Amino acid sequence: MEDAALTSQPAQPIEPGLVYSKFESELQVRPDDIDMYQHVHSSRYMDYVLAARFDQMERCYGMPMAEFQKLGYGWVIASTQMNFRRPLLLGDRMTVRCWIEKFTSIGLRLQFEIERRPEGKRSCDGWFDYVMISVETGRPARIPEQIRLKYSI
Repeated sequence: MEDAALTSQPAQPIEPGLVYSKFESELQVRPDDIDMYQHVHSSRYMDYVLAARFDQMERCYGMPMAEFQKLGYGWVIASTQMNFRRPLLLGDRMTVRCWIEKFTSIGLRLQFEIERRPEGKRSCDGWFDYVMISVETGRPARIPEQIRLKYSI
């Protein structure tokens, strides 16, 4: 898939001014998350957000990733911004909070925060721009209204 196809669409929100629900998932740092500096490797923060989203898609929105696949759709990451604030260490527990900031015709911007528990200190925050694709073609697809409504809570 060409990167230009993912970013050539305007990033203007379809429904400006809406505030979407924030959902939380709890995770724990595992031994294989640790790098040579004895803290969580930067790439694992992306894994934490993705794991939280899979949990939240099913538990909070009532539409797990398997449902998208049955409908012939999937989500791919077009771009991301991650701001690293404080390291997570082996055994740390965290809360991963995610919410939709805005929809576009073919995607959405997902904001996230990762906080170390129990003190609630921010470890990482940022956003992901997701694009909906047709599984059949691998090309961007317009978000169907029933999916937009399901995720507009």
